[in-house]
Parts: sequence; C-alpha cells; structure tokens
Amino acid sequence: MRRRYLLGAISCLTLLPAIAVAQAVKLKPHEISALLTGNTAVGKWQGVRYRQYFAADGVTLFAQQGIRTVRGKWRVDSGREQYQSLWPSDAAWEGWFVMEWDGDFYWVSKSTPPTPFRVEQGQRLNWPDQ
Repeated sequence: MRRRYLLGAISCLTLLPAIAVAQAVKLKPHEISALLTGNTAVGKWQGVRYRQYFAADGVTLFAQQGIRTVRGKWRVDSGREQYQSLWPSDAAWEGWFVMEWDGDFYWVSKSTPPTPFRVEQGQRLNWPDQ
C-alpha cells in the first residue's frame, strides 16, 4: 500500500513540469521580428481566411481569397513590445501582442480576442488550391 502511494506521488511530480510548460508567453520584440520578417502569417481574421507577408523593409501585404491584395506597413514597437501595422485607410499605427501557447501563435489586443495564426516561410500569398 505504501509503495503504491509513493509511486502515485512520484507520477504526479513527474507530470508537474510538463503541465507548467504549457503556458502563454508574450513574445519579445526581437522574437516577433525573427518570427515575422520574410515570412507569411496564415489564419482567419473575423472568420475570413487571410495570408499576410512581412517584408524586411517594413512593407506588408494582406491577401484574402477573391479580394485585391492590400499593401501596408509593419514594424515592431520595442517600447510597447508589440507588432504594429499601418494600412492606407488608417490614421495611426495599430498594435497587437504576439503570444505563443503550446507551440501555437496568437494575435492579441485589448479589442480583439486571441486570434490564432501559423507562419509559413517566405512569401506565400497564393492559396494552396489555386
């Protein structure tokens, strides 16, 4: 009986580090730059599929199927530790935190719920079914 209790306690202790690892982490400015620069984010924004490319020179291209690609600007604000974008219709830069949880990435702001996305290497604005 005592041995069974001891084995159960050891099993629980070995699981604790694995559970503690699965937590949301806000990416630091250099991590956001490394993740996005020269790559394409793919996901759904307000229920609509999108692809967004982040060029090293600060240009970003936002594509949705069947809609003309929009060109904007992007940057990482080190003071606020967030990704920011500026589109032709915007009056000011708008920012999002980039979070990672259990290997998945999310856009997070005060006004939008966490929105998952994945990253594809390089400029990948074409849809796979095209």
